[in-house]
Amino acid sequence: MQDILWGIAPIGWRNDDIPEIGAENTLSHLLSDIVVAGFQGTEVGGFFPEPAILKKELALRNLKIAGQWFSSFIIRDGIEKASQEFHTHCAYLQEVEAAVAVVSEQTYSIQGLAQNVFAEKPHFTDEEWTTLCEGLNELGKIADSYGLKLVFHHHMGTGVQTLEEIDRLMDGTDPNHVHLLYDTGHIFVSDGDFMTLIQKHINRIKHVHFKDVRQSVMDECRPGGKSFKESFLAGMFTVPGDGCIDFRQPFDVLEQHGYKGWIVIEAEQDPAIAHPLEYALIARKYLDEALLARVEK
Repeated sequence: MQDILWGIAPIGWRNDDIPEIGAENTLSHLLSDIVVAGFQGTEVGGFFPEPAILKKELALRNLKIAGQWFSSFIIRDGIEKASQEFHTHCAYLQEVEAAVAVVSEQTYSIQGLAQNVFAEKPHFTDEEWTTLCEGLNELGKIADSYGLKLVFHHHMGTGVQTLEEIDRLMDGTDPNHVHLLYDTGHIFVSDGDFMTLIQKHINRIKHVHFKDVRQSVMDECRPGGKSFKESFLAGMFTVPGDGCIDFRQPFDVLEQHGYKGWIVIEAEQDPAIAHPLEYALIARKYLDEALLARVEK
């Protein structure tokens, strides 16, 4: 278990897509809550400062940075433009001593739009798939040059959401340079199944998001044609231990295959409704009692 680092994402405190929610939560507040809840680190949020300031705040609390989201537009803008922006992204992550660069292809994405996220996701043509895979191979090499791993984030409302689409991405990219971020919440909401993905692609998984789902809220949002934002603001996502996913199952697979890296707790919620520290402590209690206690025995 020493090979696994446990983190919690800043999105429970502040949301990059809706900057007004949680705006009162400062970096110091976030990092101190993470310490109180017993996690080892976090991912970089959009409000995080320059590396020197961030590293000092981290060092004061003995915390680490796991990685940071990068919105790629390889299909829309081409690999050259995406590469230039990715170099800047990776340079920042290298300076704050991160492990991974989280990449999500945002061409045609509806995750930030007022569209039905359950029924109106985009799809790529064969030519666009070729462009995307070739571009990710190049970005993966750039990440390697900075001592990072590129981990691709399958995501609701994008062209790489379902297991079938993830399969195609894995088949079309170089496993030496392009790795996978496994997100329990996104694949469960998309496909109703969170285990096939991890069992099928465990050897490509180099970063993990443990996100729980409130089944009752999802069942209301889906027929209502809610957007991604509307769904998470309604409370569709939550932390492990507060939803319907049994995390013992994917955790067993990770343990059996000797997974090394971060497992980051992540749940898009409105911090005015879901108190960030309270929910961080709920997650911590669940991890300790449902997952880690079994390992120790």
